[in-house]
Amino acid sequence: MDRKWRALALVATAELLAMSLWFSASAVAPELTSRWALTGTEAALLTSAVQIGFVLGALTSAATTLSDVVPARYLFAASALVGALCTAGVAVLDAFLPALGLRVLTGVALAGVYPPGMKLAAGWFDGGRGLAIGSVVGALTVGSALPHLLRGAGGVGDPFAVLYGAAGLAVVGALLVTRVRPGPYQAPTAPFDPRALGRVLQDQPTLLADLGYFGHMWELYAVWTWVPVYVLAATGDAVLAAFVAFGAIAAGGIGSLAAGALADRLGRTAVTSGSMIASGSACLLAVPAFGAPVPLLVAFLLVWGVVIVADSAQFSACVTELAEPGYVGSALTIQTAVGFLLTIGSIQVTPVVAEAVGWRWAFAPLAVGPLVGTLAMLRLRGLPAATQLASGRR
Repeated sequence: MDRKWRALALVATAELLAMSLWFSASAVAPELTSRWALTGTEAALLTSAVQIGFVLGALTSAATTLSDVVPARYLFAASALVGALCTAGVAVLDAFLPALGLRVLTGVALAGVYPPGMKLAAGWFDGGRGLAIGSVVGALTVGSALPHLLRGAGGVGDPFAVLYGAAGLAVVGALLVTRVRPGPYQAPTAPFDPRALGRVLQDQPTLLADLGYFGHMWELYAVWTWVPVYVLAATGDAVLAAFVAFGAIAAGGIGSLAAGALADRLGRTAVTSGSMIASGSACLLAVPAFGAPVPLLVAFLLVWGVVIVADSAQFSACVTELAEPGYVGSALTIQTAVGFLLTIGSIQVTPVVAEAVGWRWAFAPLAVGPLVGTLAMLRLRGLPAATQLASGRR
């Protein structure tokens, strides 16, 4: 096997396993809600706490340029191990407040997994970078869905089995990533430069790519978090809801790979705009789909799962092509930090909307994010700097 494909396979597999930590507690929220007598807001915090921790970790990493100073594979491995320990700790301590703190720390740890994973993959590819980063984000997508699979396969009623299972998978991911060498296109380790962050924030093309990502993220994690509850409300079947949630989230892996290949040929702004138009439309189509027959509802959610995350990797690929080479890791970290900060709002707002008007209408307000993101990417398409994207393919 070609060295770059072997490296990509290792990074993607490690990312898949480590990211099972993200929704490990959210997937078993019904069991934890009953066990700990949680309110709806407290249950939502099991996911929002991870987002908060991720933002704190990412901002700290960006401010200190940690992801450009520490070799990416070692930062990834150490972070995955810390996240695994925190996830197992939720089961050991078995109480809401300690769990909330551990979920924040899990998010901090995952800030050392996601951006370094993308940086590692990008370092092995010059051409085909969209496909490479798409593979990593696709792996992240499937990994995020794994706790739902664990729950559906025997975790309904047994939340600790899911938590321990996710922790074990993350440990394996940490071991795998240590076998990945830096690629020939890896940006060199950079010295600490407190002015680097300011330069990244003043670059208009990079900021437009970031704005596209922010619009995409407003929708993505709210749907991923609440789709099992949406399905449960529509069907009344908890096991079906777990398996459909796994399928809908994991389907994004296909979308990420396909969009990565297309973006390298057709252009990043074209693919991201098309994907956001499709996923934003799905936010509105979720209203009539709620009352549809189960096979039609499942088919709709699987298609939505493909398009909702298809564009995600391409915003990151844009940053690797537009940002200052020595500080690509920090630029990626800034992008993800602000994007995940926005998800805290959409995750918390969605059940409030559902309580007011029902789960049928809960996803409709999320459509504003893809709309804003599409406008930003079309603006980027018109700038001279867009010729740096995908070897000149805008």
